[in-house]
Amino acid sequence: MNELFFETIKCEDFEVFNLFYHKKRIARTISCNFNLEEYIYPPTEHLTKCKFIYDQNGIVSIEYSPYHKKNITSFTVVIDNQIHYDSKKLNRQEIDNLYAKKGLNDEIIIIKNGFITDTSIANIAIFYEERWLTPKIPLLYGTTRSRYLEEGLLYEENITLEMLKKSSKIGLLNAMIDFDIINNFKLEEF
Repeated sequence: MNELFFETIKCEDFEVFNLFYHKKRIARTISCNFNLEEYIYPPTEHLTKCKFIYDQNGIVSIEYSPYHKKNITSFTVVIDNQIHYDSKKLNRQEIDNLYAKKGLNDEIIIIKNGFITDTSIANIAIFYEERWLTPKIPLLYGTTRSRYLEEGLLYEENITLEMLKKSSKIGLLNAMIDFDIINNFKLEEF
């Protein structure tokens, strides 16, 4: 059986967002180009999450659901030097296992080989020394992260736990929340 992958695509007011970046990631994942415009038709004007599931053979399914942003202000820092999630796989068991360690906090921040990588649901950026930095090697090269790097609003750097602790703000980046800035956050080490 082929491995399944997915894209989470933001839809609102019958508009589909950032398809260029989603198509680029699909092409990197399976060396195939889907003309997503032919397949994605938002069913409502409300903020909607489109889950586009595919494999090497083509489109498996397209699902739409209402999207409600999660309020995230507290993080458990977890270390896993073995985790591997370089493509957006439908099987997220490794990430789910780490997420189970979050305790009473809202989300996790994953450290691999001594550096910050991602959260369980988003790429991360920190505001450090008057610049927004994002990990040079995230777990997943996200579409929103790619867009902000190209626009020159983010800079790649190896981010240590000490840098994270000294940052004044955290930004979470994914297709649904875009660049969500958290001014007051709490960190706890697992």
